[in-house]
Amino acid sequence: MPVGDTATLAEARLFAPVKAALRDAPAQKLGLAVSGGSDSMAMLQLFAREGWQVQVATVDHRLRPEAAEEAVFVAGVCSTLGVPHTTLVWDHGAVQGNLMQAASVARYRLLADWAKANDIAQVALAHTADDQAETFLMGLSRAAGLDGLTGMRPSFDRDGVTFTRPFLSANRADLRSFLQRRGLAWVDDPTNDNDAYARTRARRALQRLKPLGVTVDRLATVIRNLAQAQGALSDAVDRAGRDTVSMVAGALVFPQATFVAHGAEVTRLLLQSMLGWMAGVTHSPRADSIANLIRAIAEGRDATLAGCRFRHRNGSYTMTREARAVGGAVAPDALWDGRWRVTGPAPAGASLAALGAEGLRALPDWRVTGLPRDVLMVSPAIWQGDTLVAAPLAAPQPGWTATLDPSLPLFGL
Repeated sequence: MPVGDTATLAEARLFAPVKAALRDAPAQKLGLAVSGGSDSMAMLQLFAREGWQVQVATVDHRLRPEAAEEAVFVAGVCSTLGVPHTTLVWDHGAVQGNLMQAASVARYRLLADWAKANDIAQVALAHTADDQAETFLMGLSRAAGLDGLTGMRPSFDRDGVTFTRPFLSANRADLRSFLQRRGLAWVDDPTNDNDAYARTRARRALQRLKPLGVTVDRLATVIRNLAQAQGALSDAVDRAGRDTVSMVAGALVFPQATFVAHGAEVTRLLLQSMLGWMAGVTHSPRADSIANLIRAIAEGRDATLAGCRFRHRNGSYTMTREARAVGGAVAPDALWDGRWRVTGPAPAGASLAALGAEGLRALPDWRVTGLPRDVLMVSPAIWQGDTLVAAPLAAPQPGWTATLDPSLPLFGL
């Protein structure tokens, strides 16, 4: 067989599971998140060669000086391929807490906003089987439970957009071979060689484990087996959540004794789901942090974790956002704190932010709502400068509503 035919056949085999993973995707409206690295550049080239009509976005987190040049590189390749390209910039300012986690949250938010603005229902990410294996090893290092050892999800919904990972069955080496056969370029991210990052250390460890037979392919089999077990456990967690947890004005309420009686693993996963829903936590807190939280709940103590507060009163817990952790002010029609939408006749120049203690003081009748002070302080409000315009939960009035974004379901609540 001629070399060209061999290369074409290899590419067809490489792309076959990708097409199967996206069999329900509307080809006219597929977005690609392309950083310029080998995995995402192979994804771009394969989709373009298969004739898919796609749009591309590159996120510049402004964390490395080379990032802007990488975005320009991707834009140039897209221009050659006739593919629309947009660079999304994260103007982050000073970041408190975990910088990498904040960057990850910002990336998905920027991509979701871009997708919705362009009527794109699905955005493809170029994570590979290698990423799965590295994620597994990182989970082991954190003493993660079953959920932390089942790799990345093939698809998930966030901010009204479906993100999909159609290359999870592909090896990075195969993708790079495809690029090399075609003489196609990519950019190497210098952070991939920086041992300050856990993923870099996991990648190096994976190489050292090969003599034991611990390879990307072997770990892929392990991950699939664990995922089947996790599916059954997830069903149990959903049932426990529906039976135990209730929602009140964006807060979550649960009885102390019943909650911890579900058992350590179900309780841990319940808390992880609740934290992800309320605070947008994309990476589970460390195992010891979750264990300390479970211990505090079992003992009836107040606690905080991942920007959320757990307050015990009369045998019941109320989980709210920490006042210091809620999102900053946004436009009145924007999504606030990752989950709230407010509608109403907002005046020009108004903003959407937390009600806070100051706003609560301006509402002497807030107690008639029957809602706790802690819940209302982190509820959404419309401000015009220092003047409170509306607080739909603390002071309901005609024309104003505050609702949780429907793309954030939790236990069917």
